[in-house]
Amino acid sequence: MSKAIIIGGGIIGLFSAYYLNRSGWEVEILEQGDLTDNASFGNAGMIVPSHFIPLAAPGMVEQGIRWMFNSKSPFYVKPSLNPELVGWGLKFLKAANKHHVERSAGALRDLSLLSKKLYTDLEQDAYFDFGFADKGILMLFKTPKFEEEERHTAEKATHLGLDAQYLTADECRKLQPDVALDILGAVHYHCDAHLYPNKLMTGLVNHLEKAGVKIHRNTPVTNIEHADGNVIRVISNDKSFSGDAYVLAGGAWTPGIAKLAGLKIPLMPGKGYSFMIDEPQHRMTIPSLLCEARVSVTPMNGHIRFGGTMEIGKINRKVNMNRVAGIVESIPQYFPDFAPALPLQKDIWFGFRPCSPDGLPYIGLSGKYKNLAVATGHGMMGLSLAPATGKLIDDVLNQATPSTGISQFSPDRYA
Repeated sequence: MSKAIIIGGGIIGLFSAYYLNRSGWEVEILEQGDLTDNASFGNAGMIVPSHFIPLAAPGMVEQGIRWMFNSKSPFYVKPSLNPELVGWGLKFLKAANKHHVERSAGALRDLSLLSKKLYTDLEQDAYFDFGFADKGILMLFKTPKFEEEERHTAEKATHLGLDAQYLTADECRKLQPDVALDILGAVHYHCDAHLYPNKLMTGLVNHLEKAGVKIHRNTPVTNIEHADGNVIRVISNDKSFSGDAYVLAGGAWTPGIAKLAGLKIPLMPGKGYSFMIDEPQHRMTIPSLLCEARVSVTPMNGHIRFGGTMEIGKINRKVNMNRVAGIVESIPQYFPDFAPALPLQKDIWFGFRPCSPDGLPYIGLSGKYKNLAVATGHGMMGLSLAPATGKLIDDVLNQATPSTGISQFSPDRYA
């Protein structure tokens, strides 16, 4: 039996372990924390084939500059002379063009559709319940400018074979008659779905451990030893771990781990926030994205989770209450019946999304090491793309034909 060592116990590492274990590998996961606070726990829970446009897209640079002067804006890059940030920013500028978007759309669509299929399969296998609901997602807009943008995106989606439907405000109200709406209209992406991340993460960990996967908590990687084009050992302080293959799935911490092996994988952490309110009446059944505000709204387990913001900068654990206030203040502008108070700091979740400069994940074998695969850089779509990524890691380590194309996701594209 071959053995795989997975560095990182976030959603990407867990699904890599799931598919490798299922195909007969012995698997061990090295997680620097205790698995209670990974980025996907506070995720919006959306599975989004509709998100085929990468973060690095035309208009994002100009919009980002404008947002930098608003402390409540949904996107912020903290000015710094940090070489990693400067290098990342220059690569982002280079990638934010129409050609990149057009070249990436099909690959992102295929990756997302594979992920949704795998989530559907997992839900039907009934290992555990994770609140999977195939009801689509509503892109709600309030202004003619965003109506035009969303109609244009919906046309692209339809051209890509995705099920997208324009709706008037009244048509939206008929979908959820007990929810008051103040909008101009929406696009309903029937191709999308949602789930409850907390149940998914907990259920996946329990399932893996019952299946024999060893999860080493509080085990940060401190050194990576290699020889003759292979990784031969991973060190965590005074412990050593060896396998036939290794998977680097360190999320926002990937660049530092990669340097231990002499690899360059440009990533910056993108901090996001979320909080929950009770909704025992279950009035809302379809998740929404508030276009102008860039806020996600997801019904979950008798609650509603609101999430948003993308702060690009160094990892820090300070809660920026102005950013959270921006989320709170946007909600009643679309949903007049929902006017949550600013949550207490202890009730605010935050996490760090691993953002690549071109908005595409890194998936595949490293060109430097024959037995090292990389799975990271998914930005806001880690949970959405996790099953597909795990399956692809299983494919490449088993030297099988990848389940979907991965050439654009090469981990060596910035080497």
